[in-house]
Amino acid sequence: MMNTGTHHIEISSNTRRHRVIHQGVTFADTHAALILTETGHDPVRYFPRADVNMARLAKSTHTSHCPFKGDATYYHLLTEDGPVENAVWCYEDPFKNVAQIKGYLAFYPSRVDRIDETSGT
Repeated sequence: MMNTGTHHIEISSNTRRHRVIHQGVTFADTHAALILTETGHDPVRYFPRADVNMARLAKSTHTSHCPFKGDATYYHLLTEDGPVENAVWCYEDPFKNVAQIKGYLAFYPSRVDRIDETSGT
């Protein structure tokens, strides 16, 4: 947990099944998601790299910087209709206070069809 003044970040593990589905293709499927809750933002699900279909992602040249988490790298989703640009991001070397998300990937909900959370397998 991090608390700097009014900015707060909390990371928790979630063993429910989380899936990212776009155009009928499962891009990620895990029982080991991390949920990052941050002041001013909706909770974000982070997926372990091992549970993401990396063959369907292509690294982007786009990067961004968060003053609370560090530098993010981005990936395009590779679909039958062409790439969905910068739909996924990852902190390869996050700040110490959020080290748990290192190498995990997050998907923009607005750029995929569904991000499901279910209690079953």
